[in-house]
Amino acid sequence: MLKAEYQVRGPVPHDVIEAVEFSQPELQEGEVLLELLAAPINPSDVLTLTGDYGMLPPLPAIGGNEGVAKVVQHGPSVDSPALEQTVLLPVGIGTWATHMVANANALTPLPNEADPVQLSMITVNPPTASLMLTEFVDLKEGDWVIQNAANSGVGNYLIQLAKMKGLKTVNVVRRESLIDPLKEQGADVVLVDGENLHEEVAAQTEGAEIRLGIDAVGGSGTARLGNCLANEATLVNYGMMSGKPCVLSPHVIIFKDVTIRGFWLAKWFRSASKEQQMSLYGELTQLVATGKLHAPIHASYAVKDIKQAVEVASQGERNGKVIVTP
Repeated sequence: MLKAEYQVRGPVPHDVIEAVEFSQPELQEGEVLLELLAAPINPSDVLTLTGDYGMLPPLPAIGGNEGVAKVVQHGPSVDSPALEQTVLLPVGIGTWATHMVANANALTPLPNEADPVQLSMITVNPPTASLMLTEFVDLKEGDWVIQNAANSGVGNYLIQLAKMKGLKTVNVVRRESLIDPLKEQGADVVLVDGENLHEEVAAQTEGAEIRLGIDAVGGSGTARLGNCLANEATLVNYGMMSGKPCVLSPHVIIFKDVTIRGFWLAKWFRSASKEQQMSLYGELTQLVATGKLHAPIHASYAVKDIKQAVEVASQGERNGKVIVTP
């Protein structure tokens, strides 16, 4: 049994984490032993290792915040979920491990026949994409949305979910090699970021008013998105891939009256009712289980290779998610 543990945080994320052996713990009342099926490495996981995320677990800690596993042993007084049942792991359990112990009542059964790799990414990115499309602007069928970092996990889900809602997307990326893969996902317009972005967007959309912008980059990337938006539009920031503060010109703020908002899924969880959460995840689980919603995979790594996995995940030159497997 192996777990990906870190004792400290530091600027180079793969330097602080390593695979550590551990013995099978004795199961207590109501607990089950789980075996990992798949767990993604998200940007928030990398920021947690460097200490730059908004919520940090006490040290030492095990990496990973989402994933799926199968039940392999019942503790005392447990008869469900059934053995071999695929389950969604509780957020914050530390999912980069070959095995883990959890309270049976905290587990959500998932369809055994569905792809566990696609199911493993359901907790963070799909709800983030879905909520940013619905929580800030009342969009109608045919409306346009613009986003940067469009090849990210959230970006890919946003393209697909927007398509299902009849929305059109402008997708901003950093290199031309990403254009065709995103169009295959259903993107309407894909453009390489640059100083003339607003002119290219206007040409490609025939001057359409874009009332919602989605920013994962920060820095001057935020400014370029702002220049593409209509008067009284909303710009939602949910990431800091550039490592720099958001920049928005006075022209956009004053004369266009663009509003900038922030989105953090953890905050939504604190205010959303149990019914709202169940409704959202029920819909997304069905879409993922039936293959209607999916994300590209860059590579998979065993827990024993966690250093290499984190190093690859923290680099920008890839097209898809890095997955941790047993």
